[in-house]
Amino acid sequence: MKNRHTPSLSVRPATRHDVPLIISLIRELAEYEKAPQDARATPADLDRNLFGEGYGRGPTAECLIGLIDGEPQGFALFFSNFSTWVGRSGIYLEDLFVRPTARGSGLGKAILREIAKIAVARNCGRMEWSVLDWNTPAIGFYKALGAVAMDEWTVYRMTEGAIRKLADE
Repeated sequence: MKNRHTPSLSVRPATRHDVPLIISLIRELAEYEKAPQDARATPADLDRNLFGEGYGRGPTAECLIGLIDGEPQGFALFFSNFSTWVGRSGIYLEDLFVRPTARGSGLGKAILREIAKIAVARNCGRMEWSVLDWNTPAIGFYKALGAVAMDEWTVYRMTEGAIRKLADE
């Protein structure tokens, strides 16, 4: 009988040293989501917003790195939000990505578990994120963990040009 290797999963906070890795993972995610042209974040952007002053407010987001046998295979980037109805802060998961070759290993769940632990420690009322309608594997994964779709809500977005136009009115 062959000795099967059980992969070692771990999740750790990202450091400044990880910025090139995070950029690479973001680009891999953009390719997966069929929008590589939209991944414009630079190393300076990530450094400033994850580890620097974030335009005078301190870091504006956080990042975790997921590893299998010590090798980075995924990441999650998240930040605080606030619910007026719940009266508490929450966590908004901007991106969760596990490389295709590492899917099914449990790494995605391990990363989400770590974020849930952070949410509990911070007394958060919610964890929220968006999922592309066509990404049925992700939707199934999230539902299996107990997440529910907010079917009656529609996400709206203003991009930089629209924001500047509104600000200048």
